Amino acid sequence: MIRTLHTGATGMIAQQLNIDVIANNLANVNTLGFKRSRADFQDLLYETIKSPGSVSAAGNQVPVGIQVGLGVKPSSVTKSFSQGDMRNTSNELDVAIEGKGFFQVTMPDGSIGYTRAGAFKLDSSGQMVTPDGYLLYPPVTIPQDAITVNIDRAGLINVTQPNSTTPTEAGQFELANFVNPAGLNSVGNSFFKETAASGPPLTGLPNQNEFGAVQQGFIESSNVSVVEELTQMIIGQRAYEVNSKAVTAGDEMLQTANQLKR
Repeated sequence: MIRTLHTGATGMIAQQLNIDVIANNLANVNTLGFKRSRADFQDLLYETIKSPGSVSAAGNQVPVGIQVGLGVKPSSVTKSFSQGDMRNTSNELDVAIEGKGFFQVTMPDGSIGYTRAGAFKLDSSGQMVTPDGYLLYPPVTIPQDAITVNIDRAGLINVTQPNSTTPTEAGQFELANFVNPAGLNSVGNSFFKETAASGPPLTGLPNQNEFGAVQQGFIESSNVSVVEELTQMIIGQRAYEVNSKAVTAGDEMLQTANQLKR
């Protein structure tokens, strides 16, 4: 029964983490470029009372042993980088990636952050920045007298200026990708950082090789499915309840055993 209490407790702890992950997914259902997470679990060690294949007292080989599991443990929380829905905004500085890749942004500490949120703005100098004011990398400056800004699928940025019929090139988007995007470190504000698990960034131009194309006037919504998350929440809640019942059953059995002496 003591084993039951500990095993049931590990199940409750695991489902609490599962619900925490689901709650974060639902909280960010409207966050631009957000990628949903999934909690993964593994069973714990087993207490082997009789090993499979051992020899019994009669000299026969035991076909099936006796192993009692000791519960569950979290193994990972994995990001899913599937494509989010594309939303038309008609804003010429909104850019979405259709396919693989990340925008590169210069962080305040000088390092490079990676994001799928392409709701760019212009600062007082005409440089393209994130809503937090972080510079796009490589830097792009839009002339102050620009009448229109056009971004093609390959990320080339052209502007139209007064008294000119020929577009002027203002910059070029460069995307980054990783061998293992799930190994990136989430640092908040829709940014990721490189880690040893993700590998170094592979950079290139949009719509070339393995990199996705960019779409001007669109933003990428989160890839969270509310229906799926709510379904998983119900499953997690019920799993938490049945694990708590296992703890209660173990406690009642111990109570009955303690009363045998009376």
